[in-house]
Amino acid sequence: MRLYDWNPAPNPRRVRVFAAEKGIELELVEVGDGAGLKTDFLGRSDHRTVPMLELEDGTLVGEAMAICRVLEMLHPDTPLLGTTPAQVGLIHMWEHICELEGIIGTAEILRNSAPPFADRALPGRNDPVPQIPAMVERGRGRVAAFRERLDARLADCEFIAGDAFSMADITALCGVDFGVRCRVPIPADLENLGRWHAAVSARPSTNA
Repeated sequence: MRLYDWNPAPNPRRVRVFAAEKGIELELVEVGDGAGLKTDFLGRSDHRTVPMLELEDGTLVGEAMAICRVLEMLHPDTPLLGTTPAQVGLIHMWEHICELEGIIGTAEILRNSAPPFADRALPGRNDPVPQIPAMVERGRGRVAAFRERLDARLADCEFIAGDAFSMADITALCGVDFGVRCRVPIPADLENLGRWHAAVSARPSTNA
């Protein structure tokens, strides 16, 4: 299987870490081109975003969680999406929160402030989308609230969805690190978040 990747972006990283946790080897194809994607890749993909998984029969599957569901079905060992109704529900609930507030919240900051995204404030669009400066502060507020929510959650459990590392932790880590790269550091007073971040960052898979 082939994964179309853009190394600095948080969503392809979610898939790389997921695959590494399971010991799945994917052929990585870097399609990043500066602050955008290569023209030949854009011509192949209706979604015009990464990650994109190409299956052995040529089927293209986009969106990080959709890809991870495919990989979980193909390689069920070391389950990361839950095995009981309660686990599945908690993992998917927290994973969705981490994507919406952590990753998309940070993307609001980056895409509405960084010069390379001056006319591309939304991903996957052909037409120009201008930046909205007010979205930067809203994004910072979303990220701050998200991190406080994680800190409160982690006061009662080792990992975000309970006692085991899961896809929720992968998405949360990619979202928190994305924020750090966008100059939104982890506040020192969020001790539970800091403890969790250090622990999950030490896992070999997070370097994928």
